[in-house]
Amino acid sequence: MHTDLLADPQWSGRIFSDGWVRGSGADIPVTEPATGALLATVGSATPADVAKAAERAAQAQREWAVRPYTDRAAVLRRAAALFERHQQEIETWLVRESGAIRPFATFQTLGGGADECHEAAALAAAPYGEVLRTAQRRLSFARRVPVGVVGVIAPFNAPLILAVRAVAPALALGNAVILKPDPRTPVSGGVVFARVFEEAGLPDGLLHVLPGGAETGAALVEDPQVPVIAFTGSTRAGRAIAAAAADRLKRVHLELGGNSALIVCADVDVEKAASVGAFGTFNHAGQICMASGRHLVDARIADEYTAALARHAEALRVGDPTAGDVAVGPIIDEHQLAGIDAVVRDTVAAGARIAAGGTHEGLFYRPTVLADVPVASRACSEEIFGPVAPVLSFTDLDEAVRLASDSAYGLSLGILTRDVMRGLELAERIPTGLVHINDQTVNDEATAPFGGVGDSGTGSRHGGAAANLDAFTEQQWVTVRGSLPDHPF
Repeated sequence: MHTDLLADPQWSGRIFSDGWVRGSGADIPVTEPATGALLATVGSATPADVAKAAERAAQAQREWAVRPYTDRAAVLRRAAALFERHQQEIETWLVRESGAIRPFATFQTLGGGADECHEAAALAAAPYGEVLRTAQRRLSFARRVPVGVVGVIAPFNAPLILAVRAVAPALALGNAVILKPDPRTPVSGGVVFARVFEEAGLPDGLLHVLPGGAETGAALVEDPQVPVIAFTGSTRAGRAIAAAAADRLKRVHLELGGNSALIVCADVDVEKAASVGAFGTFNHAGQICMASGRHLVDARIADEYTAALARHAEALRVGDPTAGDVAVGPIIDEHQLAGIDAVVRDTVAAGARIAAGGTHEGLFYRPTVLADVPVASRACSEEIFGPVAPVLSFTDLDEAVRLASDSAYGLSLGILTRDVMRGLELAERIPTGLVHINDQTVNDEATAPFGGVGDSGTGSRHGGAAANLDAFTEQQWVTVRGSLPDHPF
């Protein structure tokens, strides 16, 4: 196993801002949720550190923006290679720090870190403008120019992939970046980026990694030298960021919560559908914004599906993901676990039945299946962010559409049916940012636009060339004449 990327103690107790320096805030202990063990200590940034980083980033960005695109692409290609070379080491940090099982850590490192950097390297060379028609004797064109400094605020649940999808394209397009990782995952969501891009040869001052709490994030949103904020997290926090940014006329890209529906039609193979549904809900202990939060099942197979889903839930091994063949790891902390358990208890009190799970040991919450879930219950209306599968039945497709649409969220939608055209017709009637016919709701690729509607965010702001260009550049209109015109003044 490669251990030479993060083994150097230079980052211990420090932040990354023009090199490894002491932050103004108190050090942050990094603990392993599965065992409670202390893994490391990182520095933390205060608003004063944010202001200093923004000043330096704005200065460095101007030179970066005018360098040949080939220079930026080369840095991103080297970064991709570093994610691949140090895969095992980075994955181990993701497993221990965030509680991810190894396959989910692999997806973040390769499908996230490496793939996003490869795509960003190509983005640096992509066409960035168009020639416009004009009624006058001049050349008229629109081109994309960097926004300047991009602030990235990333969460704990998938700390690498939910940061790199903003960090990599922003840098490739000529911007500087200030990254604030969640204080619960500051190594795999922060230190990793500093070390990767340090080794990749990114010039000084272009990437700042500032772990910290809400006050650090607020300072980043408020700083006048940071015109664009890319935030992934809760809808509650996203609303506060949007309000603060609006007051400062800033652009914000919000990828927020979800309560995604998985519609299961009567014509499916029930056992296979239950396996698909189990993955959609229980992967990474349900701590994924796209998780299948509501299983809407045709009443003709609802009992059979619920029983099958319960069997899958009971068969999953829960435990320390470093211990080997574990399917579901820990919840990130006590606060999150208490919230999950409260939703389950309240939903049962409202009339639901526990078909599987509903218990926990320490931070390990058993995969849970709730049957006969009332539409008005918390499990139906709220994002649980845990390994809980509420099952509701529908009698016809119109009712399925009503149930799926009856949510403030609109992130992802899965439809399981043998009739693919019916699946597409259903999808057209349900507001959502992502649709997966004959798959569960958790899907992500560096080449695809990603984002939700309603309380799930501000639409597709990540993934694919078009979304990234919209997110991290401004359009500029340019005209050129061969000589001075004759004006009537």
